[in-house]
Amino acid sequence: MGDVVEKESKGGGSGIVKKGKKLSTKVDMTPMVDLAFLLLTFFMLATTFIKPQVMQLILPEKTEANANQPKVNEKNVLNIVLDGNNKIYWYIGFLNAQPVETNYSDTGLRKVLQDQTKANDKLVVLIKPEDTSTYENLVDTLDEMSINSVKTFVLADFGDDDKAVMQKITGGSVQPAGTQS
Repeated sequence: MGDVVEKESKGGGSGIVKKGKKLSTKVDMTPMVDLAFLLLTFFMLATTFIKPQVMQLILPEKTEANANQPKVNEKNVLNIVLDGNNKIYWYIGFLNAQPVETNYSDTGLRKVLQDQTKANDKLVVLIKPEDTSTYENLVDTLDEMSINSVKTFVLADFGDDDKAVMQKITGGSVQPAGTQS
């Protein structure tokens, strides 16, 4: 570990140690370096690295287009339309649908989902992103489904029927597919 090295005096070898003789010390750092590497290796192997957070989606098996789809009462269907500019519209059913605008806050989409799931335990949520919506809006909506423990929800296409419903509140700015202005 540490050594004390005596310097020999150049004078007569009488064996008497002179008063002004200085001793030099030498510290061997090899064990300290070994200890540092052992600690570094231990902490690298003993710590848990950050695991990426992944949203898990269970997707159904692919079926044919003409396969029998289960029938759902329209009173049990909550439609959520993701629009551009961080807007969300929701409505129940299809006939006489009255879309209501909301937002992504705790008093917005989350409150709607809580109220609707309490009122109807057979609720099926259809999430319909428009072309102008962003991926972030879809992820936020899926997060809300997870937070509120919504059992059944579907990512659906935003079709012509939905465009016709949305025209009621947008004043005709949304046009059904196949029409030209």
